[in-house]
Amino acid sequence: MSGRVTELFRRGLPVAIVLVVSACGSGPPVQEMSDARQAIAVAREAGAEERATQQIRDAQALLDRAQQKLSDRAYDDARQDALQAKLKALDALARTENPPVNE
Repeated sequence: MSGRVTELFRRGLPVAIVLVVSACGSGPPVQEMSDARQAIAVAREAGAEERATQQIRDAQALLDRAQQKLSDRAYDDARQDALQAKLKALDALARTENPPVNE
């Protein structure tokens, strides 16, 4: 019986290690932070400060919040905020290039 327990343990150990490592979460969202910064910079260069003021402010606020969460090592939350910041910046860029007709 102990041979069987040893075999089960040996087979289950790699699975347990994978589960523990994946439960620790992922690392810092370096790429997502960089993407958000670049999207904000491009939107600003295109004139978003004047033509999509609220969207670019929202994008910057989300990036700032992501940076704080990154400092707190809340990587998953930081990643989500960085992704949202990028989307807001892209929205600002789109509004700058194609302003809504009713505004």
